[in-house]
Amino acid sequence: MDAGEISVGMVVRYPRTGTRGKVERIEQIGGESFAQLDCTHLLYRVDQLVNAEDVAKQGEGAKKDFRESLEKERDFARDQEAWKNIDQSCEGGG
Repeated sequence: MDAGEISVGMVVRYPRTGTRGKVERIEQIGGESFAQLDCTHLLYRVDQLVNAEDVAKQGEGAKKDFRESLEKERDFARDQEAWKNIDQSCEGGG
């Protein structure tokens, strides 16, 4: 994230640790931009932060994909009912 894209009060996430919080202040140190988060009161480099709202939207898509794959597995299991009626013997016939 660029320094121009971040503002005080914005909810951001630090992906390396999963830390999520609101930006309390933005500070310039040694030519780098840092943001202080309310949850830890620590400074994080702005270029290492991501917008938490974008991450939440991506999570919704993953939930939808999970539900679709779960339904496919349930349909497959229903189709495999015939396998429950065998005696589990392994006869090769030869």
